[in-house]
Amino acid sequence: MEEFIRGLPKAELHVHIEGTFEPELIFKIAERNSIPLEEKSVEELKKAYEFNNLQQFLDIYYKGASVLIKEEDFYDLTMAYLEKAHSENILHTEIFFDPQTHTNRGVKFSTVINGISRAMDNAQKEWKISSKLIMCFLRDLSTEFAMQTLEGALKYKKIVAVGLDSAEVGNPPSKFKEVFDSARKAGLLTVAHAGEEGSSEYVWEVLNLLKVSRVDHGNNSLNDEKLVEELVKRQIPLTVCPLSNYKLKVVKDLKQHPLKIMLDKGLKVTVNSDDPAYFGGYINDNYLAMETALELTKGDLEVLAKNSFEGSFLNDLEKKEMISKVEEYVKKS
Repeated sequence: MEEFIRGLPKAELHVHIEGTFEPELIFKIAERNSIPLEEKSVEELKKAYEFNNLQQFLDIYYKGASVLIKEEDFYDLTMAYLEKAHSENILHTEIFFDPQTHTNRGVKFSTVINGISRAMDNAQKEWKISSKLIMCFLRDLSTEFAMQTLEGALKYKKIVAVGLDSAEVGNPPSKFKEVFDSARKAGLLTVAHAGEEGSSEYVWEVLNLLKVSRVDHGNNSLNDEKLVEELVKRQIPLTVCPLSNYKLKVVKDLKQHPLKIMLDKGLKVTVNSDDPAYFGGYINDNYLAMETALELTKGDLEVLAKNSFEGSFLNDLEKKEMISKVEEYVKKS
């Protein structure tokens, strides 16, 4: 099954580029930019990756991101992820980035997006990985800052959608309705994190107020049967991140993860890595963890891979081509 998972063609729809920042690269870039780190070694930094909740994780996450200063830094960060994606047979990826994390400390928006975009273009040429870029707003910051960020981003055609991430509790999606309305008017698609630490009510809000094309996480949707029915009826994809859920104690045991229940209920669930440098696993690790814990069949894994393409922002023809690659692979396996 491990070999089957490694070769399975797949898409990744929920990965934060800042969350792919491995300790070795943090040290390399910090040294290049003459930024002293509190930790004195890679091993010491890895030990600091111990946290008990979302906020503790975010504190470490922002500390790592603080060494990213130049376009070259964002290029190296993105290229490292895309090379890993290629090795895991990810054919298409839709990457989140958090510009406010960087502009808030004086880094220009253009520096961030130009570095990321150049890596995406080079990975397409080198490994034939297609990719799209999703700009996320930090929900614990002001709506005014989010609107300002949106206005500055509209000239960059690489951005296909906006999202909403960071600390969920106490920051309801409704807070950002006006920002998301403006994004949709400008022709951008919308997604949002909801139902990870927040309640199923947050999932209703992203559907009804933010009018999202898919829900990031969405675990707590299962607490509301009417919501489940609505998600199934509209075939709204859920971008689930199992190892992230486990590390953040959203689930206490991977055998209790709701992924199989979601599949059995007909939800369009996908498997993703979220912040793999911090949560102990990239996409294949997440597939394998679920296969082992929940005794998933090859048929289940095929559905998850197909869902990842169906839930993507590829056009219909591209989706069909990708899904046919999944079917061909499964047939030969």
